[in-house]
Parts: sequence; structure tokens; C-alpha cells
Amino acid sequence: MKICFNTVFIDGAYGGGMQFAHALKTYIENQGGHVVNNLNDDDIDLILHINPFPFLMKSSSFSFYDAYAYKMKKPDTVIVQRINECDERKGTRYMNDLLVRVAKYSDHIIFISDWLEDLFVRHYEVMKKKTVGVLLNGADAHIFNQKNRTQRGGNAKLKLITHHWGAQHNKGHEVYKKIDDLLEQKDFADKFEFTYVGNYPKNLIYRNVRILEPLSGLDLADELKKHDIYISASLNEPAGMHHVEGALCGLPLLYINSGALPQYCNGYGIEFDESNVEEKMLQMHQEYDMWKEKMSGYNNTAERMAKQYYNLFEILVKNRNIDEVPREKKCLSMYFRLFSLMYSVYWLIKKRLYVR
Repeated sequence: MKICFNTVFIDGAYGGGMQFAHALKTYIENQGGHVVNNLNDDDIDLILHINPFPFLMKSSSFSFYDAYAYKMKKPDTVIVQRINECDERKGTRYMNDLLVRVAKYSDHIIFISDWLEDLFVRHYEVMKKKTVGVLLNGADAHIFNQKNRTQRGGNAKLKLITHHWGAQHNKGHEVYKKIDDLLEQKDFADKFEFTYVGNYPKNLIYRNVRILEPLSGLDLADELKKHDIYISASLNEPAGMHHVEGALCGLPLLYINSGALPQYCNGYGIEFDESNVEEKMLQMHQEYDMWKEKMSGYNNTAERMAKQYYNLFEILVKNRNIDEVPREKKCLSMYFRLFSLMYSVYWLIKKRLYVR
């Protein structure tokens, strides 16, 4: 089975989508499959939309129109869209429209959380017809695990940590700044310390938070293991990978009641909202040992996730409908390639207008 990802493979610190691409590529190749990231071959069985917008994402290798042009020439190719984004996440006003547009030129849709599926299926008819289900994110358990984790001393402070690649304010900075202010108080500072890894809004000044540059892989895992609790206050998170990595390293979770976080974190920590974060942190301080014992049961691993995708791909390829796009329409392939170029220009202009 030959599968094409529309993503450039980037090593090092990057977003969760890139980690997903690397993990799935490795699993498919270990199963004897073949992964490419361009449309040059004439024997592609399935195209997976990971980053279908080259006009918005430097990690994209081709657009969804390019993929559909390929299908015009080879109608038995299955096109699968993985949706891991939404306007609600970053406060944009164009992403949902783009994702719906991709859906119209895809055969099947996979969401990465129930919250995200509900967000789209409630509002867009095309999503109801093509959705095949929800597959949860997973992180690499060979890297993110509890081996060699620093153990907390009996009366030591609880060390909180979070990490984000994106620098948007709604990554949780309303809460993180509140914790920064709480750490001004001696009785609170005697119980907690807080580390932030990654990018953040440059207009924010953290006085009591330890700030580290973005980390990835083993460097990130080593830093996580030096801490006791993982906190995420990211708003409208479609799923995220950050809290998964923290949990696999054995850190009990403090998570905000927003987006997909409750689905991913429930049973492995304490939920909070912006009004009660101090109360819930103190609750975690009291209940820490109990939550720490539960973390060995957390199983959102990359291998588990990739196996689910691979098994689904096998089913979709086996049951594909080669008559879905008539062969006599091959001449439209050139039209979609040209339209892809024009559409890229259109959205670059539109994005500039939205940013203003």
C-alpha cells in the first residue's frame, strides 16, 4: 500500500501535526507500506490530507486541489482528510471555510476529537456524509515515558510544566499569567514552581515563571521528567499533543475545561476553569500521590494511534469505489491544477485582509 502525505517532513521542535506525520510514516513503513509526500508516482493508493494548504503552511507539500487533480487521472485513489484545526483555536476567520472546502474534494474525514467532530458536523452537511470517525492523538512512548523520571521529595515543591509551539495568547496565557501572579505570594511559592517551554506572546512578561526555548524529542522528554505536574490551559484545543507527552512521562494533569482536553485528560488529573485554577492547584497538591499512581494507565501512544490509522486505511483501500470519478473526466485534471494555483493566490490575499 502506497500512501501519500501532503506534508514536508521537518525534524526538531514543531507542532503536533508534524509529530503525527513522523509517527504514522514510521509505523506504515514498519508494516511494509510505502510513504511519499508528492504526487509524482502513478501508483498511490491513498492520499492523506495533513497540511492541505501550501499557501498558508510552509510544511505543506501540495494542495487539496492538486490531490483531486491526481484522482482525476487515477480514480481509484482514496483521499482522506484528517481535521486537526479550527478557527476557534487561534481566533482566525478562514480556517473552517477552508477545511469544509477540502471535505468536498475528499472521500472520507477523520477528526482527532469528539469536540472537533461535533463542531463541524453540527454546522456542515458535507461533514455528516463523509466522516468515518474519531482517532485520538498519541505520542511516541519510546521517547515520552516514565524511565529515569526524577522523583519528588516528600515536602518538596510541586513543579508544574507546560509546553507550546504556537505563540498565540489563547494557548493558555490568561491562566499562566494568573499562576505567575499567584507565585508572588510566599505561601503559594512555597508549594509550587512553574516552567514554560516554547514560544509565547512577546508582549507578556513573566516574572515568576521559568521560560525555556522550544524543545522536542528526548530533550523535551528529559525536561518533562524533571517536573511533577503537567498543566494545560489551552483554549478550544482540537486535541493537542502537549498534554499527551506530559501524561506519558507520568505527570498528573491539570487541564482546563475547554475543547478536547476533557476527552484526553479525564481520569488522569483535575479539571479547572479560569475562575478556580488556584483552588484546583491546591487540590492537586493534596491529592498528588493518588493521581501519580494512575498515570501508568495512560495509553494514548503513537503506536496505538498509528495502528488505528493503518487499519482504517487498509479497509478504505480494500473497499474503494473506482467509479466515483469517471475516467472520461481525466481532462479536468489540468483544470484543477491551474485552479489550485489561482486558489492559492486568492487565499493569500484573503488571509491578509482577515489579519488586518
